[in-house]
Amino acid sequence: MDFLKVEVYTKSQAVDVLVMQLSELGINGFEIHDSADFDEFLENKDANWDYVDDELMGLKTVPTHITLYLADDAQGLETLAELKGAVSDLFAAQPDFYGDPDIHIGNVREEDWANNWKQYYKPFNVGSRLIVKPSWEDVPDTGGRKILEIDPASSFGTGQHHTTKMVMELLETVVKGGEKMLDLGCGSGILSIAGLLLGAQSVTMADIFENAVNTAAENVRKNGFDESRFRAFRGNVIDDSALREQIGSGYDIITANIVADVIIGMSPIFGSFLADGGTLIVSGIIDERLDEVLGALTENGFGVTARKNAEGWNAIVLSRA
Repeated sequence: MDFLKVEVYTKSQAVDVLVMQLSELGINGFEIHDSADFDEFLENKDANWDYVDDELMGLKTVPTHITLYLADDAQGLETLAELKGAVSDLFAAQPDFYGDPDIHIGNVREEDWANNWKQYYKPFNVGSRLIVKPSWEDVPDTGGRKILEIDPASSFGTGQHHTTKMVMELLETVVKGGEKMLDLGCGSGILSIAGLLLGAQSVTMADIFENAVNTAAENVRKNGFDESRFRAFRGNVIDDSALREQIGSGYDIITANIVADVIIGMSPIFGSFLADGGTLIVSGIIDERLDEVLGALTENGFGVTARKNAEGWNAIVLSRA
């Protein structure tokens, strides 16, 4: 299998935080290159050394960056798209802390990387009722499935990643027709589109990043739904009470395909959005954080009704006890 070498450039102060953020994407192997490590080595007065080899000397002037490797296949490209979107949004929100967003992808030119999607991103079935496809592919015979069209973009969500695909499969079991749906951390809007195609009456989307909100709204329109069927908000529902009031309550279905820490942070407020008898679907949870997330949701009155797991990722269906 071929691999993509990805280098994310940042500031020394941001390395540990950025590694933690990337770990939430399921990326666990890193090489850290930081000139601060060389300075720390020199300042270690207890060290006994007679010379410094060339590799260590190279740290003296190296620009601070994190190196990681992703499989050069559909799953790797999906993760890379998520990584690029996350880095872009994080750095834009705190440029003084992270620096300027700068990602190098091996020796692959950006346009070549984008075109690689056309090699791997082909129409594929999700559950028994949907088929997901990019705009450049035709599907002459859908077998009765509804087409969900979405292209790779800087906002995460093309449906190939386990976290997204599992939520769409679970939505198929939950949406019966006419539901009011809330998509928190909407990304590309793919889950909202899936909900509408499966029969939801309306969706409200929210994300902390402007690019995600704009992309999601555009994608919903591309799939044939106008503003009478959806709303989109930018902001942090955890901290912004005015935003929570705008979003309102009485939702039959809530989806939150984010990361463990954000789901835990949202766990006290999910119930305020949900209608009696409503359903909460959370995803983006790695195995190592599953118990912690379930504990937070249980403490806030939710019980598990169904769950899925795929290659270390978890999606959970819950209702209020």
